[in-house]
Amino acid sequence: MENPTTSANSIVVPVREIKNYKKIFKVIVIGDSNVGKTSLTFRFCEGAFLEQSEATIGVDFRSRTLEIDGEEIVVSINASCRIKNTHAIVLVYDVTSASSFDSLKKWVDECNRNCLHDIPRILVGNKCDGVAAVTTNVAQRFADQYNMPLFETSARLDSQCDNIEAIFLTLAHKLKNQKQFLPITDNIKVNNSQSPFPSKSSWRCCY
Repeated sequence: MENPTTSANSIVVPVREIKNYKKIFKVIVIGDSNVGKTSLTFRFCEGAFLEQSEATIGVDFRSRTLEIDGEEIVVSINASCRIKNTHAIVLVYDVTSASSFDSLKKWVDECNRNCLHDIPRILVGNKCDGVAAVTTNVAQRFADQYNMPLFETSARLDSQCDNIEAIFLTLAHKLKNQKQFLPITDNIKVNNSQSPFPSKSSWRCCY
């Protein structure tokens, strides 16, 4: 299991207020219903556990600004079932649910059909505070098969905050050090008529 020690200063920024940043990276969080995708993104972006979380319908956007090696980047996180226009993917399963783990192959196949094969991917086993139905060894073999780092965590536990930070910091470092996909812009705003992401024709990843 991967547990990077590199830290980063961070500022939580609502998507609608993002502006004047040069690099934005879109991360999609996928997996079966009720594995805790929204809770993970809320914990990372807001620093707390989402006590009352309803099933996400469509998409759930959050963003956070990170300082990586002296440079600010925006990580925009989308808990969604739509796997397109993304720079990185977090696959989530519930360690207490064998069926959610068994579904991962389906999600990997969906990623392969819709995204470039070399974009960063991370496997996350959530709800490790419960009784495990999926052992770490089994999960690690699956992660190794698809060349993904494995993290086990719990969005519910305050003690797991650093581990959840490590998940997204791992992605942030990978994204910053790879080829930039989105064009540089100095005026990124989000409101009813604008989006933090360029039109489909401007993407250099998958669509």
